Amino acid sequence: METIRRASHAGSWYTDNPQKLAEELDGWIRAAGLPKSSDVRGVIAPHAGYSYSGRAAAYAFGNIDPTNITRVFLLGPSHHYYTTKCALSTATVYQTPIGDLPIDLEVIEELKATGKFESMNLRVDETEHSMEMHLPYLSKVFEGHPVKIVPILVGALSAENEAMYGKLLAKHIDDPHNFFSVSSDFCHWGSRFNYMHYDKKYGAIHKSIEALDKMGMDIIETGDADAFKQYLLEYDNTICGRHPISVFLHMLRNNSSTKIKIKFLRYEQSSQCKTTRDSSVSYASAAAKVDA
Repeated sequence: METIRRASHAGSWYTDNPQKLAEELDGWIRAAGLPKSSDVRGVIAPHAGYSYSGRAAAYAFGNIDPTNITRVFLLGPSHHYYTTKCALSTATVYQTPIGDLPIDLEVIEELKATGKFESMNLRVDETEHSMEMHLPYLSKVFEGHPVKIVPILVGALSAENEAMYGKLLAKHIDDPHNFFSVSSDFCHWGSRFNYMHYDKKYGAIHKSIEALDKMGMDIIETGDADAFKQYLLEYDNTICGRHPISVFLHMLRNNSSTKIKIKFLRYEQSSQCKTTRDSSVSYASAAAKVDA
């Protein structure tokens, strides 16, 4: 029986008009002007409303050559539902206004059989936006190419569990037909986010935020999950996809044969903070590419 996860944020976080959405996505991908490469096996991309982060996300999704990819693993943080594990979708298909994406039930069953995952019900699935905001881009990029998705909601994992899930999922990197879409925004700054780290040596607040984010991005590019954990402990930067990113870094460390390197290609802020009354969210897009 088919269980449909509706595009619950369409019409609010992004347009539910299929033609308009397709045109927007095409326009952003064209504007990014990136060459498509079959060496790109994963992305880190933001998940805010498209009016905020749609343009930045194109610098991740615009790299994808869909030709050989048949499966996309989605790793997104949980904003509303608390779990210390990773959770698997119970849906069979994810809807988008521009084409539906079927779930790879075989892989879901295989993961479930490890006993390490819980299941999320449809309500939890539809309330969460972190993976949904990647779906229209994936639907667009893989247009005409049959692809299945494996959505994994990543909970508030301990360092040990990040490593455990990374090891468990690492083998999937060795299959060149698999792709990985990791969902994260970067610094959420301001009193409404309860985070106001400011290093005056950088001048304006937004410059300090950028320096803090870039420090984290540089560490992610090294692929060192432990150094990333250390950075988060030290600065507590409000990177909401810290756990999915950490799991991905552990996957890259533990796969047996494919050397993959992450490179950030775009960085933006929703607005430029100048006073402590201001607030902003940062968006960073990266491609994870086979390192020949």
